[in-house]
Amino acid sequence: MAQDEAPADGRITRRRDGHVFLIGIDRPKKLNGFSPKMLVEIAEAFTEFERDAEARVGLLYAEGKNFTAGLELDKVAPVMRERGSVTPSGLVDPLSLRPPIRSKPLVCAVQGICFTLGIELMLAADIVIAADDCRFAQIEVKRGIMPTGGATIRIVERAGWGNAQRYLLTGDEFNAAEAYRLGLVQEVVTAGSEKTRARAIAETIAAQAPLAVQASLKSSRLSVDQGPHAAIRDFNAEQHKLMATDDAKEGVRSFVERRAGKFQGR
Repeated sequence: MAQDEAPADGRITRRRDGHVFLIGIDRPKKLNGFSPKMLVEIAEAFTEFERDAEARVGLLYAEGKNFTAGLELDKVAPVMRERGSVTPSGLVDPLSLRPPIRSKPLVCAVQGICFTLGIELMLAADIVIAADDCRFAQIEVKRGIMPTGGATIRIVERAGWGNAQRYLLTGDEFNAAEAYRLGLVQEVVTAGSEKTRARAIAETIAAQAPLAVQASLKSSRLSVDQGPHAAIRDFNAEQHKLMATDDAKEGVRSFVERRAGKFQGR
């Protein structure tokens, strides 16, 4: 096996490049299907991203022609029965369902086959760029189980009841244009350019004031989870904290001097 070749049961790569933390799904010979080992490694990667003080934004992507065919069900099923979840407890949840949940933004690039867990991982991200060759399907009902990684919540939330049930209850495939129509992805690009486009968006986010970005993300989540009034109640307190930061002072200076801000995250 070449030194840079993924092991037979796959791996999750991670590295920081500047302020962007890259998380890669690497098992292309098996359509990037998730083994139990990879499920642990992706949670470890998300935890490392959260704890890295220099990492301002994450980028989730996959090697090869496909994002992921989903879980390697025959090997993952025993793990699911044992712990009731595909991800280990105590680490940052890549599906953003159970604490601890990441506080930093995540951009996701998807291509080719994006089934089951793949859809749930991308819906747990904040911005999704899809290649025009994507094939999506939430096929759990074809295997006698149900989606438990967030699809039953997030597809309804973004696409509406009828549109969600159209695919959750049939397991039918849909393409990138349909995913865009349903609001599941934010942009569709030519296959092969999805990671480049996602990286460009990640770099733009990384150039903004990190504390303000995280506060904006937190407010949006609070509104979704507890309703708009919960977010509104926090507006003044959160803004007061931000106004006391060095970044807010730099924001004012950059406005007066008509230049881009140079933010330090403090």
